[in-house]
Amino acid sequence: MAKQDSRDNSSVLVIGLGRFGASTASNLMKLGRQVMAVERNPEVVSEWMGKLTHVVEADSTNIEALRQVGAQDFNTAVVGIGTSIEASVLTTANLVDLGVEQIWAKAISLAHGKILKRIGAEHVLYPESEAGARVAHLVSSRMLDFIEFDDGQFAVVKMRPPKEVQDFTLAESDIRQKYGVTVVGVKGPGRDFTYAEPSSRIGPHDVLIVAGHVELLARFADRP
Repeated sequence: MAKQDSRDNSSVLVIGLGRFGASTASNLMKLGRQVMAVERNPEVVSEWMGKLTHVVEADSTNIEALRQVGAQDFNTAVVGIGTSIEASVLTTANLVDLGVEQIWAKAISLAHGKILKRIGAEHVLYPESEAGARVAHLVSSRMLDFIEFDDGQFAVVKMRPPKEVQDFTLAESDIRQKYGVTVVGVKGPGRDFTYAEPSSRIGPHDVLIVAGHVELLARFADRP
């Protein structure tokens, strides 16, 4: 539990243990962070008891309930409530009122996300739509992985090299000038990823990490 006299920067408060909240909490634990989860469903609380650092049963729409569990002592909170927009908004507003600085809140629509931003959520997440966009890019191209940033214009992808750049160094193929994208990492078979250098030679079985504008990345990834 966070100390009463200072904010806890090593622990994360997770509110709501649905699929998104539970996944976030369990992965935070794997990364070595301490997690206090707040959930109003007693059956879910029992399910996660002992799996996370702390699990408490409380109604996060009630600011006094949050104050009693020490929410005000956390610097970072994740609001994973997705079934009720009202509960999500009230919970986020309560965390803002309690002075929690870093609030990550799940939104189920653009309108929901706009409200969360206006009341003070530092980061708004759209897990369903973001996952759909990622899958669409992977299905429609030769990309192996795809991470799009919040402006919707820039991304980083993992992909196999097109034939026309294979067996050339990055300097020789001049990918940035020809295609408008930047190779930032290269991984050969059985080797770790390394930072790309002008002298890096691209093999047919290598995997590339490439950054750039989404449309340019798509064109580069679609080359045979």
